[in-house]
Amino acid sequence: MQRILIVEDEQKTGRYLQQGLVEEGYQADLFNNGRDGLGAASKGQYD
Repeated sequence: MQRILIVEDEQKTGRYLQQGLVEEGYQADLFNNGRDGLGAASKGQYD
């Protein structure tokens, strides 16, 4: 399963993107700001 990192400050938009990706078979992690997203990207393995 491919893992995708989403950084989106609009919560509704982020959840919409995440839901669509999950429905298509991806694992999608959502972060609401760049700092948290960058931290996750440096610690995690994303495709």
